[in-house]
Amino acid sequence: MTFRATVLSLYPEMFPGPLGHSLAGRALERGDWSLDIRQIREFGRGRHRMVDDTPAGGGAGMVMRADVVADAIDAACPKGDTRPKLMMSPRGRPLTQDLVRELAAGEGALILCGRFEGVDERVIEGRGLREVSIGDYVLSGGETAALVLLDAVIRLLPGVMGNQQSGTHESFENGLLEHPHYTRPPEWEGRTIPAVLTSGDHGAVERWRRQEAERLTRARRPDLLGKD
Repeated sequence: MTFRATVLSLYPEMFPGPLGHSLAGRALERGDWSLDIRQIREFGRGRHRMVDDTPAGGGAGMVMRADVVADAIDAACPKGDTRPKLMMSPRGRPLTQDLVRELAAGEGALILCGRFEGVDERVIEGRGLREVSIGDYVLSGGETAALVLLDAVIRLLPGVMGNQQSGTHESFENGLLEHPHYTRPPEWEGRTIPAVLTSGDHGAVERWRRQEAERLTRARRPDLLGKD
């Protein structure tokens, strides 16, 4: 099954961007996943294809219109398409590795990239959009956030990473941050590789990695400890 990503944007030229390179790019060429970019302005109103209007109740900025966004969604995701409909938003559910795995196990996703002050709440409710956030900050639009989400998901698709174990020994996969890594040369600027890593004792190596992962998590992300 090919993972199908559909992105709705006012700036479709931003895609595939970095997703056209490295692992994701090669997987796109192989057909491990597909990318369909839709220009929201095609559904704009009037001679100038307007997609936004002033906010009800007053205030600064503009708001993307419910009717325009709904038409774009309906054209890209007709009835019977069961893929989740996502909207990148700073007020959304945090993008976690659990959510990434959930999406990677599915058939794809439709992703709305908002702009301006936001999107009319009625279309968010009316089309069942799931808001997703990549962090507690505000971007100029949802495109950069969509690239982050797709990059995280695509690398977990079957066949994308050469060694599938690479995806199971990373930060957040076991509720911990990832352990430190080392490689050649054995000594660099007076710093050496921990002896356990060159001991040949695989059990000791795994214990060391676990201990280091716990140490780093305790120091940097104690909020992760104790989570189910």
